[in-house]
Amino acid sequence: MPIDAAGALGAAPRVREISWDHKDVQLYHLGIGAGRPATDPGELRYTLESRLHVLPSFATVAGGGAPGVIRTLSVPGVDVDLAHVLHGGQRLRLHRPVPVRGRAGAASRVVAAYDKGTAAVLVLRTEVTDADGPLWTEEAEVYVRGEGGWGGERGPSGRPSPPPAEPATHVAERVLREDQALLYRLSGDWNPLHADPEFAARAGFARPVLHGLCTYGATLKTVVDTLLDGDVTRVRAYRTRFAGVVYPGETLRVRMWRPAGAEGYGAESGRAGEAGEAGEAGEAGEAGEAGEAGEVRVAVSAVERGDAPVLADTVVRYG
Repeated sequence: MPIDAAGALGAAPRVREISWDHKDVQLYHLGIGAGRPATDPGELRYTLESRLHVLPSFATVAGGGAPGVIRTLSVPGVDVDLAHVLHGGQRLRLHRPVPVRGRAGAASRVVAAYDKGTAAVLVLRTEVTDADGPLWTEEAEVYVRGEGGWGGERGPSGRPSPPPAEPATHVAERVLREDQALLYRLSGDWNPLHADPEFAARAGFARPVLHGLCTYGATLKTVVDTLLDGDVTRVRAYRTRFAGVVYPGETLRVRMWRPAGAEGYGAESGRAGEAGEAGEAGEAGEAGEAGEAGEVRVAVSAVERGDAPVLADTVVRYG
């Protein structure tokens, strides 16, 4: 039967305590492809505890446990088959740099439920706060096939926007390990779609696919290393839409567009607000007043499959 949207939206936030330390951070970094070459000073920032910096996308796995796309399925009013679930998009807003070790409270609730007719889209927002105040806010957009039809609001368009027409200012390629998904899942996402060929076949895939959040993290690392001098603390917000699958062992082509300033991006900020992250545009504006704001538009594709789109509508805001 259709998802009980009213029940999901009306459910009280679920609060859990999370903690992490340098080992969790290092494992995550290895899971998204850090550490190659192993002795490169730039890579040691991600792998050596004495020099460790935390890539902000670590927030998606901090504390372990199921990722947001899976936690959504345990919300009251949501009872669906995991094989029908796809991760539609991910948004992250940093209030402060993520510390190497920490303990915090994470409060999650469904903030939007859209009826696409033949599918449903749920947005799970998680707000993380420690003893010093807010740390980060993340949103997982969950697409559930066959669960629409209750007559609810259709919501924003799910179609990815094309990348900018002009040539990218920077292009980088990242070769993924054959066992990338097996390594990444050790950070807490045990979805068999990423490891079990039989489950992947039942979900309609030729073989296990890479976690979308692994591609998400690998892409942010590429942007930080290429355009932000490896300074992870400059990232203010990061969002993407998952446009296609990645298979372990493939090569990611990451195209980046960084304009001279942040002007002309109000429409993109508006669309983010419609999708449930109104605060992101505001934070970018605050950084702009300081004269240090900027943003990078990104498109990611799989080289071996004719540059098949993987991530779309991707923006990294920095300060």
